[in-house]
Amino acid sequence: MASSISAISEELGEIDGQIADIFRALSNGFQKFEKIKDSNRQSRQLEDLTGKMRECKRLIKEFDREVKELEHTVDPDTSKILNDKKQSMVKELNSYVALKKQYATNIQNKRVDLFGGQAEGFEEDNGLLASSMTNQQLMDNGHQMMDETDQAIERSNKVVHETINVGTETAAALKAQTEQMSRIVNELDSIHFSIKKASQLVKEIGRQVATDRCIMALLFLIVVGVIAIIIVKLVHPGNKDIRDIPGLAPPAPNRRLLWIPD
Repeated sequence: MASSISAISEELGEIDGQIADIFRALSNGFQKFEKIKDSNRQSRQLEDLTGKMRECKRLIKEFDREVKELEHTVDPDTSKILNDKKQSMVKELNSYVALKKQYATNIQNKRVDLFGGQAEGFEEDNGLLASSMTNQQLMDNGHQMMDETDQAIERSNKVVHETINVGTETAAALKAQTEQMSRIVNELDSIHFSIKKASQLVKEIGRQVATDRCIMALLFLIVVGVIAIIIVKLVHPGNKDIRDIPGLAPPAPNRRLLWIPD
């Protein structure tokens, strides 16, 4: 398939090769992920795979742009082949995105289970401590814990309100930055595409200039040859091996005197 696409367009063949390399890297990366046990290393691995998926998405967009450029110059069967190839790329990328989401959810669940296990151990320690205390001590300790809990709740409420405000502002800022980054990426893609087209135009102009130079050199040689023939004809007018040049008058014959003085 890659060779047939390269036969249609060299640029499409190059993009298709890059996407295939990324898909192989994603496949190997997820296989490596399954062998990693540490959640922090798993998170870093997912970040690396996410970056590769972003690059793959950009290349698929560029592939689609090139296909649209060729729609008016290729036959319907070729256009269908290119569109089917694009759809298969999108489908394969979506499968890796879904796999990444699944692994991310598993990592999150592991962290929740870890915190839950710590809380159960804390409750068990409190139960052992309470069994060794008298009723009065338990009541005093309970009142003290209630007071501390009320204070902690008040502090938590303040922290929650502050966190909500900060989270709202952060979400708005992230949304604006995401939109800005998306515009920048689209502009960079357009600039990259324009640079490629400009490079092709420069190559075509260079070929035309080279052709014009060859024609000028040939004309120069012809002119030099004509001048050389004229010079030789003038210097050796009696040389019969050199034909007369059209438009150039033959040299005047030698004058003969009819009367010879005494």
